[in-house]
Amino acid sequence: MAAEAHAPTASEYIVHHLQHLQNIPQKAIVDFSVVNIDSLVTALVVGFIGLFILWLGARKATSGVPGRFQAAVEILVEMVDTQTKANIKNANSRKFIAPMALTVFVWIFMMNAMDMLPVDLLPAIWTKIYAAMGHDPHHAYLRVVPTADLSTTLGLAVSILLLSLYYSVKIKGAGGWGHELVSAPFGSSKNPLFAVILGLINVTMQIIEYVAKAVSHGMRLFGNMYAGELVFLLIALMGGAAAMSLPGVLLPVGHVIAGSLWAIFHILVITLQAFIFMMLALIYLGQAHEAH
Repeated sequence: MAAEAHAPTASEYIVHHLQHLQNIPQKAIVDFSVVNIDSLVTALVVGFIGLFILWLGARKATSGVPGRFQAAVEILVEMVDTQTKANIKNANSRKFIAPMALTVFVWIFMMNAMDMLPVDLLPAIWTKIYAAMGHDPHHAYLRVVPTADLSTTLGLAVSILLLSLYYSVKIKGAGGWGHELVSAPFGSSKNPLFAVILGLINVTMQIIEYVAKAVSHGMRLFGNMYAGELVFLLIALMGGAAAMSLPGVLLPVGHVIAGSLWAIFHILVITLQAFIFMMLALIYLGQAHEAH
């Protein structure tokens, strides 16, 4: 009876799983002093795994008939290289942007793929470790999908924005980019008063465009992965319902079926979202090379 009295409700279960392991409690919606330690550590770990896989593919590459692993890596590299050439016409820029795009795709795919693990697997392990350290296990928070964390996706999007600004200045020059800011998209005027008015409007529109690109770039990935995480949590609740009431005995069957179908579909989601983020990065960097 005691165990049943302390069993979390469905809402408490979901809220607990959606709480980050943080350095300090978050006191505001925007609080730059807060670090989501779980997202940071997981992102770094899967990032190193992704780099190791690419390094292994390069190390084992041969000029003969490729094996399945080498063929898969070559297909991936060729796909990224093709998309980079289609969006970035400057050959010198492609020397950096192509490997960056490959890294972005693999890294985001690996972070998204953490959603395929059972939702209670790593949190349960962390709870035992946390309790062994002498802490309250009820406060052992852990989220293992970095891309379901808005700070991660917006951080990646802002990095792409900074690269776009860098290439805008590098390709067009500071003067050329500055002229573009005050003359696009509505042009300029020979009349000094109208020129100032149009310049202010153009600068405002350019700022809005840059901010909108970065926000939508990060929010798109976050929204899809956050929704996927919630669906997995709801499916997990179906399996736990059988232990709470007799009418729920058939729910574990639905749990297995729904979980399997959603996991299969989610493989496409995590791949597609990594591809979309990479493609938008290439498109934004390609636009930075073009004059308005």
